[in-house]
Amino acid sequence: MRGSLLVTLLLYALAALAHAEWKILSAESEPGRAGIEHRHVVVEDATAGQRVAVDVAVFSAKKAALRVIDNPDGQSLGAVMKREKCVCGVNGGYFDTEFKPIGLRVADGRTFSPLRRARLITGILLQSDRGIDIVRVGEFSRTKKNMAAVQAGPFLVEGSKRIRGLNDSQLARRTFAGTATNDRAMLGVCSDVSLAELANILATAPIVADSKIRRAMNLDGGSSSAFWFAREDGSAFSISGRKTVRDFVGVVPK
Repeated sequence: MRGSLLVTLLLYALAALAHAEWKILSAESEPGRAGIEHRHVVVEDATAGQRVAVDVAVFSAKKAALRVIDNPDGQSLGAVMKREKCVCGVNGGYFDTEFKPIGLRVADGRTFSPLRRARLITGILLQSDRGIDIVRVGEFSRTKKNMAAVQAGPFLVEGSKRIRGLNDSQLARRTFAGTATNDRAMLGVCSDVSLAELANILATAPIVADSKIRRAMNLDGGSSSAFWFAREDGSAFSISGRKTVRDFVGVVPK
């Protein structure tokens, strides 16, 4: 009897977790250059008493393009974004203890790190002659003219639904990329959450206002997480990373 009760309580707990509802408490936005918008959104899971801040740069995939910028010298995100005349950017993919990229990297049409098949790095954020996309490794085509690509993961959202089975115990600051309806794309940073929580937030909370996120993937997070946005007046909003990273994902006007 006691064992049955424990199982029942566990099932209730799992059900509550699976149906956690993240609702927006506040949302502020500011315009940037080239029509890019910075949104600062605070969401809450009232059941768990948890609040999370999300900063996201939202832009039209028709008016802007992605760039992957190699950073072998370990410069800061802000310095590189200004140098490369980007309008926003985040840190990129994973790298090893020798500061070498892990997985595919394409910058300005040149591959400087090869594709790898591994359990966590299941997605590729790319800019091709067809636009901005997020694809699974198995969907990646070498025949397309890919100008920029960064392999990372895991996938967080697919078909506007959260990916199930993601880790729900390890909390960390997260960096992510996404594509949405109305021809939108986004780069963002979220305060400390698990991968499962981030997937749930992106799939259910209207972070992008009038657009629904179709696909989203995780980039390198934790102490690597960084975000930079150029305001219209020439100043910048930034969230600094806590360590140097090997590459960045930036956005430039077309």
